[in-house]
Formats: sequence, C-alpha cells, structure tokens
Amino acid sequence: MVSVERLPKPVQESYEWQYRAACSGLDSAQFFAPASERGPKRERREAAAKAICATCPVIQECLDHALAVREPFGVWGGLTAPEREDLRRTRPRVTLRRSA
Repeated sequence: MVSVERLPKPVQESYEWQYRAACSGLDSAQFFAPASERGPKRERREAAAKAICATCPVIQECLDHALAVREPFGVWGGLTAPEREDLRRTRPRVTLRRSA
C-alpha cells in the first residue's frame, strides 16, 4: 500500500505537469501490470509503456514524482518499479521538483 504521508500537498501546481503527459487520457492498464502478468507478456507491455514515456514532455517530472512518493507500481517516468527502486538506492535524496 502506498504511504500517502509522503505525497506533496494537494496544490494544483504540484500536479499540473500531468495534464501535459503523453499518457494523459490513455488506459492506465498500459502502465500497470495485472497481478497475474509475467514473463514476455509483461515485458511487452512495459516496453510499450516506456515507448510512450520516451515521447513525453514531462518525463522528468513524472519520474521525480514517482521517486519522491516511492510509487510501488507501474511504469512512471519511463521506469518500472524495480528500476525506480534501484535508482532511488543510488540517489537517496530525491525531492519532488516544482515546475515554475
């Protein structure tokens, strides 16, 4: 379960980047695995999600957010949860960036 106390305060400016995201309006199932999904099927879905992320104008904001709140599921900022955890271990002091 996600720990909500790490989430930034609900200030609209904190989340406006999401409106500009390449994934905005897409089916979230493309970015989040069903519990039973494994192997090549999961790898294909994650690769497709990452391809969408690669075109995203707010990929860094998305990744910063996922790292700051320790998002445990899905593809965020072009990385899977295990990839984000590996990155978080190498960059332990990640903070949520605010766009100007």
